Amino acid sequence: MSYPDGDAGAWWKPGARTKAAVRSALDLLFPPQSLDGGTATLSVGLEAAAWSRIHFIDGPLCDGCGIPFEYDLGAGVRCADCMARPRVFSRARAACLYDEVSRGPILQLKHADRTDLAPLMARWISRAARDLLEEAEAIAPVPLHRSRLLGRRFNQAAEIARPLARMWGRPYLADAVVRRRDTGTQGGRSASGRRRNVAAAFTVPPARAAQVEGRAVLLIDDVMTTGATLEGCARALKEAGAARVDVAVAARVKEAASRTI
Repeated sequence: MSYPDGDAGAWWKPGARTKAAVRSALDLLFPPQSLDGGTATLSVGLEAAAWSRIHFIDGPLCDGCGIPFEYDLGAGVRCADCMARPRVFSRARAACLYDEVSRGPILQLKHADRTDLAPLMARWISRAARDLLEEAEAIAPVPLHRSRLLGRRFNQAAEIARPLARMWGRPYLADAVVRRRDTGTQGGRSASGRRRNVAAAFTVPPARAAQVEGRAVLLIDDVMTTGATLEGCARALKEAGAARVDVAVAARVKEAASRTI
């Protein structure tokens, strides 16, 4: 007896249309609830009122660090900070500003085990960093130190990076970068203090160097403040032979000194 595609079990596996039909039927029986705890929504996500309050970064921005500009200064323009001190990574994009509205779901993911929010943030990044994703040859998360990972049980950056890599069909490098010492929290430190705190804290294990050598790697995190942690990871990747390192985050702080994460 012959089977479709030469797979003895493939004939009964549901196709995309079947999965969509089943999902629609389940949505009728169990209407999706908004992830921010509001009213029912048409699909998984935030309710309309919460969505409208988030400051998504759509307009002109610095090509280096992703900070939004008030006016369009042209393609590829960089802010004064990036020109004065070029970053280790090539370019950065953020889906939204980290403020009183976006802070809630991000902290819920980070500290309240709300891993169901991670795929939503992956979709936000997919939209905001499309240009970087199109050129990326691999996707890697900013790592947690093993002691912190044991306490939290998951890495929020990895929870975002994994579905994003799946969406774009890119290799997901779960442990290409490791944090070899516990740097503690970056909250409350100055920009220079943050850089000193993560100095030489990240490395690419020799067994993983072949995964990054010659590749354009997109580094994923939940929040970017000064970018010190992301630069530390980017430096490790480039030392291991990465051709280029770009950065994408769910949110970025507009005024680095004004927020504690």
